[in-house]
Amino acid sequence: MSIKDFLKKQFIDILQWTETEDGTLAWRFPMEDMEIQNGGMLIVRDSQIAVFVNEGRIADVFGPGTYKLTTQNLPILTDLMNWDKMFKSPFKSDVYFFSTRLQLNQHWGTATPITIRDKDFGAVRMRGYGIYSYKISDPRSFYTKVSGTRDTYAVADLEGQLRNVIIAKMTDAFAQSNVPFLDMAANQGLVADKMAEQLKPWMVEMGLTLDTLVVENLSLPEELQKRLDEGIGMRMVGDMNKYTQFQVAQSMPIAAGNEGGGVAGIGAGLGAGLVMAQTMANAFKPGSPDSAGPAPAAPAASGGAPLPGGGAPTSEMKYCGECGKQIPRKSKFCPECGTAQ
Repeated sequence: MSIKDFLKKQFIDILQWTETEDGTLAWRFPMEDMEIQNGGMLIVRDSQIAVFVNEGRIADVFGPGTYKLTTQNLPILTDLMNWDKMFKSPFKSDVYFFSTRLQLNQHWGTATPITIRDKDFGAVRMRGYGIYSYKISDPRSFYTKVSGTRDTYAVADLEGQLRNVIIAKMTDAFAQSNVPFLDMAANQGLVADKMAEQLKPWMVEMGLTLDTLVVENLSLPEELQKRLDEGIGMRMVGDMNKYTQFQVAQSMPIAAGNEGGGVAGIGAGLGAGLVMAQTMANAFKPGSPDSAGPAPAAPAASGGAPLPGGGAPTSEMKYCGECGKQIPRKSKFCPECGTAQ
């Protein structure tokens, strides 16, 4: 090397990494044609780890602190390079910085429903989503198995892999628990604990530590959720007699507000409603035949005369909406009270 080339050569006196943005897990110090000055300084900040790599082999690892780079502080690299203890010359080595900060608010979720066996429903398709956080705990494993020799390795590069593994562990957690979906959905914290228990060993192998995993929601696809809601509604109804009576009572204010709907009109409507309610109730009673017998007679409205034989009005007759009197169906006016029909 000529004196001119020697004067042009650059030497690194300080190695450090100041993170300029979130989301970077590993960063290689830019070396190019530069060499590290023997006796130079290495600055490793809190939440960082520095690793020296020589010809693809991991050498020395440094935690937070300030170090003077000498053969005494670089024992593994000194051995790999066969340096003498009095070595004074600059040297070359790849230096990687790893962020050990918690990577918070990472999202996971099922892109499509996953099929599981359920104790109550048989095979069902389920969706789920939530958040998790993790950090690098073993830079050696992370370098050899994940980041490698790339200049930078970001959270986004790892996100897809982690999400798919989480979904796989969630499926395993459901398969091994034999707990019905409804119980799982009501105890999402326990589901998260089970998933984390299965996920942590895999992450340790990658040089990572899982900090938190939260299940925010477990649900069924819309069409299955609708069927589930219908079943819940039927179980909530319980006594059909009480349910139909409640429905009739709810309709009374509506009938009273209709045009021409006086007290007699309410009575007539209520009578017809009770007949229908009784028929529905009988149909839902255990052991009842599919077709019931003749419907009971509707009670006459206040102020009106009952039909002969106590039956409902024939096809030729109807009730006056005002006084409740039975009149011919074609009548335009009630002969009793004169109300227009």
